[in-house]
Amino acid sequence: MTISVGDKLPDVTLVKATADGPQQVQAADYFAGKRVALFSVPGAFTPTCSAKHLPGFVEKASDLRAKGIDEICGTAVNDAFVMQAWNQSAGSENITMLADGNGDFVEALGLTMDGSGFGMGKRGQRFSMVVNDGVVEQLNVEAPGDFKVSSAEHMLGQL
Repeated sequence: MTISVGDKLPDVTLVKATADGPQQVQAADYFAGKRVALFSVPGAFTPTCSAKHLPGFVEKASDLRAKGIDEICGTAVNDAFVMQAWNQSAGSENITMLADGNGDFVEALGLTMDGSGFGMGKRGQRFSMVVNDGVVEQLNVEAPGDFKVSSAEHMLGQL
């Protein structure tokens, strides 16, 4: 079953990419008490993800914060080292990367996709959401191959 607006995020372990190395975090604890703009991509360093999705959130970070977002997080079914390198290559200190290396988070959300045809295996769908104190406030899931509703610009319009 796919997560919906009003649902609480599943409490799974994610790995935060930090300057001191990977740090495990529990979703319930991490998203508690703050309003987070969360976006998910099929993979770090992939074309649309690197050319449009992450750069949009980097560019609109201050606008999102001005609309009441406390933190901006990106996630993908990649390890924390890849997520950290991707964030560094984008030049953003304003994005927190949460690695979902085993795909447990997207599976618990009901938002997996099969990228086997591209040699990518099981991945997360492209989506964004606003999470308020661990509860989904907005949810924007892309149709396969699209990049419209999960963008930072679309989210700004919702806020």
